[in-house]
Amino acid sequence: MPHRSTPRRSPAAPRRGPASRRPDVAPGGAGPHAGPASAVPVGTPEAGLFVGLISGTSADGIDAALVRFNDGDATDTRCELLLGRTYPWQDTLRRRLVELGQGADARSLEELATLDVQVAEAFAAATAQLLDEADVAPSAVRAIGSHGQTVRHRPDGANLDGRHPFSWQIGDGGVIAERSGIATVADFRRRDVAAGGHGAPLVPAFHAALLQAPDEDRAVLNLGGIANYTLLPALASQHGGAVRGFDTGPANALMDAWCERHSGQPYDADGAFAASGEVDAALLARLLAEPWFALPPPKSTGREQFHLDWLQSRLTGNESARDVQATLLELTAVTVADALRAQQPATRRVIACGGGVRNSRVLAAIAAKLQGMALESTAQYGLDPDFVEAMAFAWLARQTVAGLPGNVPSVTGARGPRVLGVVHPAA
Repeated sequence: MPHRSTPRRSPAAPRRGPASRRPDVAPGGAGPHAGPASAVPVGTPEAGLFVGLISGTSADGIDAALVRFNDGDATDTRCELLLGRTYPWQDTLRRRLVELGQGADARSLEELATLDVQVAEAFAAATAQLLDEADVAPSAVRAIGSHGQTVRHRPDGANLDGRHPFSWQIGDGGVIAERSGIATVADFRRRDVAAGGHGAPLVPAFHAALLQAPDEDRAVLNLGGIANYTLLPALASQHGGAVRGFDTGPANALMDAWCERHSGQPYDADGAFAASGEVDAALLARLLAEPWFALPPPKSTGREQFHLDWLQSRLTGNESARDVQATLLELTAVTVADALRAQQPATRRVIACGGGVRNSRVLAAIAAKLQGMALESTAQYGLDPDFVEAMAFAWLARQTVAGLPGNVPSVTGARGPRVLGVVHPAA
């Protein structure tokens, strides 16, 4: 999911940069633990234009990507980002979405239903604006892949009765399809959760399709509101190229929220607020004592776990705001580095994406703790770091339309590969 502590560029011209995949490895991210191929329908991915839409944990904007895929060969996942944009939420709607994401209760069932439509209307408007800027007719787009806006994520069953796990994203796909006139795939997470998985992260299949290497262990690090990894062992290794992935903890979401509370700014531009303070070692130890950090993968989290009330409960009241910000940045760096050394210590290359890539101080803190590993941006591989996740949901829509799985069971913990999402036909 994309979240950032620095603003995104809004290019005047479409962004380009093809990314290629070796032809000897089929996409789909199923890996060696995926089960028999006959367990899911098999089709041929379509060539052409797809749109990916996502609003992440920070709810700081709707990321929209117009992506062109190659000729439909199931072993060829080359794609091109024709245009990427981030469209802002209306302020009142954003505030309410953030409150819900942090665990606030809905005022009524009617409010939730209304928000479901409001989010969908905003996603449809973002699509219309994207296509208008790209000078592309809706009829030229095969499908939209919409992640929606997460309002509650309880894949471990930590809900009212502890026995019914779920992950809920609002933004009615039917409304998006109706308003845009484009077939829309939505509700990607639910099928994976129904199959015993976490429903997240879902982007690792896309990462594997484009970035896995034959001769070195790699990790893709998404620095969004929450930080997460995709672990990509060398295809020629004894692991057989099995893909794993998991969330590591808070990244931009807590830093952004604390910065907004104490400076009035919605994000800490290039970590300047954090740089004005010092790491509070005692506070850092209290934060790291959170039991969630010790859980083994597969695991996922969000604002319902790591929010300002969680932080506030660990403060003594004597900390300065700037020192807390510095400590939150250090928390991200420590948990990201510790997780990688525990789960894939032979990693040679870490490839970063997400809004945190724009924060040089976050990257410097992580790099200092990952000695011996190269830290790079996905931009070096032809993938704009701001729009990797939006591109991934365009790819996931393409998978679904073709009847191909989009999850990675070794990442989410699902019982097997599943075709994800619900398809809402074009109007």
